Amino acid sequence: MLVQEVLNKIHKKELTIKELADLYEVSTRTIQMKIKNLGYEWNNKQSAYYYTGTDSEPLDTDFTGLFSKVNQKLVEKKQTNSEIASASEGNRNQEESITSGELDTIDILLQSPKDRSKRVYRGFYFDNDVLNIIERVPKSYKSELVNEALRKVFKEKGLLD
Repeated sequence: MLVQEVLNKIHKKELTIKELADLYEVSTRTIQMKIKNLGYEWNNKQSAYYYTGTDSEPLDTDFTGLFSKVNQKLVEKKQTNSEIASASEGNRNQEESITSGELDTIDILLQSPKDRSKRVYRGFYFDNDVLNIIERVPKSYKSELVNEALRKVFKEKGLLD
């Protein structure tokens, strides 16, 4: 879906930020930040986004392209599942092929929750590029994502079995 379509649907109240957030499996704040980063600002009185950026307006930009490849695959899967009114077993097979194919544990974590083990809280500073990736996932999965990413690196370095 193009940015122009998304903004028109929001203005016409055919689509909400919450529905977009659910579709891309991100927070509503993430959706709002993506739109703001494109140069748009929300006008409460008119219930619409207006372009305030300095570059040319990105109306023909693919909205899905603003998200990670994992979120893009999830959206494609959801769209395919809604278009194909097949039996639930067919949908399950399609979901399994996506999760078992080219996705690793971090990708799978971004798709579904995992049982949580006992944890210890520690505070760390993150660089902006790393933090932007962490901010893409829902709040309840952030620790899980960081743990899995570090676990993967530590296993590759031979520090974990």
